[in-house]
Amino acid sequence: MSTFMAKANEVERKWYVIDAANKPLGKTAVKVADILRGKHRPEFTPHVDCGEFVIVINASKAILTGNKLDDKYYRHHSGWIGGLKEVSYRELMEKNPEMAVTLAVKGMLPKNTIGAKSLTRLKVYAGSEHNNAAQQPIVLD
Repeated sequence: MSTFMAKANEVERKWYVIDAANKPLGKTAVKVADILRGKHRPEFTPHVDCGEFVIVINASKAILTGNKLDDKYYRHHSGWIGGLKEVSYRELMEKNPEMAVTLAVKGMLPKNTIGAKSLTRLKVYAGSEHNNAAQQPIVLD
């Protein structure tokens, strides 16, 4: 019996909606990353991009447990001397909750072209409305 290998041009992609309201940010990000990667499918192949599209709604209502709102920081560096910028997650969740969800998911995807391509299929919205109704997404719990 031979092993089945998925082919990139034969993968049918579905759309899923995940509600992040009153759920921990990390647990939501794990579920989203698995769907983006395609690990929930029985025909998952590690070297082929066989993931789906994911819409995350209510990103502003996602919760961080413990003291993470004050103790956790998003840091990035410009490459210049003294170019370290840091933003606390309390400020990030108030100003740009879509970025907080995207960063959490990005950290759980592989650091290669498959991970970068998978991240383009992620749509994050701060509110409960999204503009992807034409794709007839499936609602996940």
